[in-house]
Amino acid sequence: MHKPDVVHLTHFPTPLGPMTIASTERGVVASSLPGSARECVRRWLDRRLPRAEIMEGTGRNAPYVQAVRQYLAGRSRKLDVPLDLRGTEFQKKVWTMLRRVPYGATVGYGELAERAGYPRAARACGTAHANNPLPLFVPCHRTIAGDGGIGGFGGRLDLKRKLLELESRRGRGPEAGVRGRRPAR
Repeated sequence: MHKPDVVHLTHFPTPLGPMTIASTERGVVASSLPGSARECVRRWLDRRLPRAEIMEGTGRNAPYVQAVRQYLAGRSRKLDVPLDLRGTEFQKKVWTMLRRVPYGATVGYGELAERAGYPRAARACGTAHANNPLPLFVPCHRTIAGDGGIGGFGGRLDLKRKLLELESRRGRGPEAGVRGRRPAR
């Protein structure tokens, strides 16, 4: 019999609003965006890991919380923590390619689809973004419309603008802009 996942759930404040992080022994499995209701992570867990044992508190999530705080303060350009990606093979490919978009750069949906090996799947990339359980960790805010506009965002557009601004303000390294475009305005 399969042993149920143990999920550690942590709610914490950030400068952009409260966040929630859930992790398994493999890494962060779900998170909310800053300012989003904690119930969104709970609903995701109920759908994707219905038999999971939920343990609330900081505990195992302390390094993940610290990584988010460092990123949102502009002291870190990467949220380089272990992830437990749960999705279809297509979604995981798109999310992996999205994680490779450098800090301070953006990419169009069509270009992202090409990078993932599906050159005609720009809209499907948008759907993968909509189902991304790890915003910030899988930085969907770095994806823009094909015409260079800000495009959509599962969170609030004002939050997307703030995240893009944070990344564009905080000294880009030599890798920024090598792949992808500069942040949309």
